[in-house]
Amino acid sequence: MPAITTPFGPRATATEVLAGVDLSGRKMIVTGGSSGLGMETARALAKAGAHVTVATRNPSAAESLVGEHPRTRAVAVDLADLASVRAFCDAWNGPVNALIANAGVMMLPTHQVSPQGWELQLATNYLGHFALATGLRTALQAAEEPRVVLVSSGAQLRAGFDFDDPQFEQRPYDPFVAYAQSKSADVLLAVGISRKWAKYGITANACAPGWIHTNLARHLDQATLQALGLMDLKGHLITSEHHKTPAQGAATTVLLAASPLLAGVTGRYFEDNQEAEVVEGGPDVMAGVAKWSIDPKAADQLWGYALPVVK
Repeated sequence: MPAITTPFGPRATATEVLAGVDLSGRKMIVTGGSSGLGMETARALAKAGAHVTVATRNPSAAESLVGEHPRTRAVAVDLADLASVRAFCDAWNGPVNALIANAGVMMLPTHQVSPQGWELQLATNYLGHFALATGLRTALQAAEEPRVVLVSSGAQLRAGFDFDDPQFEQRPYDPFVAYAQSKSADVLLAVGISRKWAKYGITANACAPGWIHTNLARHLDQATLQALGLMDLKGHLITSEHHKTPAQGAATTVLLAASPLLAGVTGRYFEDNQEAEVVEGGPDVMAGVAKWSIDPKAADQLWGYALPVVK
């Protein structure tokens, strides 16, 4: 299939992508919408008329956003705790037009696990969103043109999902590999939903927001930030020509969540508001989506691995 292109460049903002789009009456959920990229995503969707629920561990952090838009509310949910996710799903009423899986943690310095024993990045970034999507499937199915958006990362180019040792029980824990694996899992979730839920009319796509300064990097120490080229020797953050603002980073997310240009599109991966090229992946690859991240067999296997945990 030919790659999907849009008229929006890499510097377009979320508001610009949704210019002229009327989302009145649509119900949308944004995880991690109380700061950074998620807040800009929620803000743009609300400005376009959507009723936005910010699902976050700290609802009070979203007070400013809720104050801006009366159609916006914040609800507590901890994606690393499946009991919290189930409670959120059980309390939900009505359809869900779009579920935006934006929340995440990155490069935890030490190996930590969730209450279910999953490595915490994989639990938060993937399993919690898998549980949220499956728990809300009937609500998605009840909506008109329901969509699921998985916010992944260029880190998915660095490591696929390790089915032999996903929880780092045999191999040494590596913060970056663990993060990369969880972001590949997010793309595989989009592929899995597109394969299994097309009969319900539900579409799912994944995206990379690009380089953005947000509190996602809060677990990185100064040495790591410097090694990644994100901080100078004096401790000042470096903003390169590749960096985006949060409003620009949220553009691809809202494109997938709400733009009529993406109606019916499913199982694909986007960056800079365009569908990305499929590449081999590896340490020197800087753009595109790795073959292992969109492998349908891996998507089915990962679905089967996670499903018993969330039931």
